[in-house]
Amino acid sequence: MSELKKDTVNEEINIEELMSEFDRESNTRHFTGAFKTGLTAILVAFAALIFTMTLFITPPEQVRRSIFLGSVLFIVFIMYPVSKKKNDKINHIPVYDIILAIGGMAAYFYFAINFEAIVNRAIMINTTDKIVAIIGILILVEACRRVSGLPILFVAAGFIAYAAIEGYSAHRIIHQLYYTTNGIIGTPLGVCATFIALFISLGSFLEQTNIGSFFIDIANSIAGAQTGGPAKVAVITSAFEGMYSGSSVANTVGSGSITIPIMKDIGYKPEFAAAVEAAASTGGQIMPPIMGAAAFLMAEITNTPYSTIVTVAILPAILYFTGIFLMIHFEAKKLGLKGLPKETLPNFFKLIISKGYLLLPIAVLVWLMNIGYTPAYSACFSILTSVIVSMFSKETRLTPAKLIDALANGTKNTLSVAVACAISGVVVGVVTLTGLGQTLVGVLMGIAENSIFLALFLTMIACIIIGMGIPTTATYVIMATVTAPILVKMGIPTLAAHMFVFYFGIVADITPPVALAAYAGAAIAKASPLKTGITATRLAITAFIIPYIFAMNPAMLFIDTTPLEVIQICITSIIGITAISVCMEGYGLTHAGWFERIAIGAGGLCLVWPGLVTDIIGIVLVAAVFAVQYMKVKKVKTE
Repeated sequence: MSELKKDTVNEEINIEELMSEFDRESNTRHFTGAFKTGLTAILVAFAALIFTMTLFITPPEQVRRSIFLGSVLFIVFIMYPVSKKKNDKINHIPVYDIILAIGGMAAYFYFAINFEAIVNRAIMINTTDKIVAIIGILILVEACRRVSGLPILFVAAGFIAYAAIEGYSAHRIIHQLYYTTNGIIGTPLGVCATFIALFISLGSFLEQTNIGSFFIDIANSIAGAQTGGPAKVAVITSAFEGMYSGSSVANTVGSGSITIPIMKDIGYKPEFAAAVEAAASTGGQIMPPIMGAAAFLMAEITNTPYSTIVTVAILPAILYFTGIFLMIHFEAKKLGLKGLPKETLPNFFKLIISKGYLLLPIAVLVWLMNIGYTPAYSACFSILTSVIVSMFSKETRLTPAKLIDALANGTKNTLSVAVACAISGVVVGVVTLTGLGQTLVGVLMGIAENSIFLALFLTMIACIIIGMGIPTTATYVIMATVTAPILVKMGIPTLAAHMFVFYFGIVADITPPVALAAYAGAAIAKASPLKTGITATRLAITAFIIPYIFAMNPAMLFIDTTPLEVIQICITSIIGITAISVCMEGYGLTHAGWFERIAIGAGGLCLVWPGLVTDIIGIVLVAAVFAVQYMKVKKVKTE
């Protein structure tokens, strides 16, 4: 028993090291004793502030956002060191970080306290206003460098430089970025303060009820005994956990530390095992009903109910995970791999009876949003439900200590998103100030020459490049501000255009050369990072195909379609993804030659594309290949 505990501790230390290496958000200071208690109190107080401003007090948006960001910056400089090299001391906060923490909070609280006077001054801000704004912006920049890294700062700096080159004065730029709701305290930060922070807290409460273990058990009961079972378990688990974790790297490391070694043990190659976890974990952010933080921004930016966002995301998400699931299955068949012994796996029905109540908070969330409650209130009631249902069992009960941990972890996980939202507000501010969006519309339309496909391709490349070094939330905001309007101008429905940039901002986490989720999985599997990234991209091929389909034919998003067409689309898309999976793996009923792979791949693409003619062509091609495969298998059996 002691050996088991020792191994567990070592595993936890490895996870901590991996998170620190691949996820900047995890590179925090180490506190113990009174220091840890003090930090926890600050984190809980921040969570209480969020709940208070949501449920009981409704200050003006500028005031709410400034207080929110000022509090975030205070905590960031308490928790995050200036660099990894300066993170080797326990219970130590340098004087300069205390000054930055207080300065950052004071700079944004200044706007909250003097809100009415500053608004009345309009663009004629005084010298004190300018000095405070400059200090606030510079401190935010440093906070972002520590939490998210330099890439997003280079993007923001490029936009500010553009405004200066266009002839806008420093006075005008400062006012736009700091004192209007089109800048740092703009819509992205507002959505974070109002919705995202609460949903992140909900995720923390769900984690404290041990719902993650429940998801692993459910996945094992469903797929553990199947061909290549452990890999399928990884997909199902990551789809569940990714809904509320919001971080591809965190999800990869968290569940991958369990699933990747098991996948290797049954015979999967290390890079394949790591790629399965990375691809599935990355896809968690597109999985309804709790999608990544960017989904809330999409609802606000497109002025679309969140319930609608969730609805249109269902089929693409199902196709994404189906594609990964099937490729795992065909890979296992190709290698002759088996599943886990049935007697070692939990029983599905017994699990649902004994622990199914843990799903009630998610059910309550979906129900409340569907009947018209705001996402913020729905999240609050769902958190309350998680506390209530946790009392049903001693194993899941949220004790006072666990409640405090849930609130504190919710705050910790909010920091990086809040900072990214604030910095992305710089991009929004410059675009609004300069009219850059209209300029880019003209440029891209000139390059694309009215070719929607070329416009989509260029947008995809931009999303992936920016997403490689920038958090998903910020990537979406930037691309939704800069490129989505171009796609809309070219005739693509607004929701389809935003879903397009949303998808490609996410898959950047598994696309080489900077594929952080894939590299984190590779570290666990002791595999080649580049091979893992390439394999993860192959497994997630659906994510590179589906966005083009729904952008050019939004029937896949249930836009302008009928119930009968929806049923047809669902059936043909699933068959199409199966065919594409056979093409990618080179195996269906048996090994597939190159001609078979090309034919069935083409058939799969035809079936995924909504339309009667393409469906007929696709069915013919896919049926022909499977007929050839069937004859091959039959011939082998008779010999």
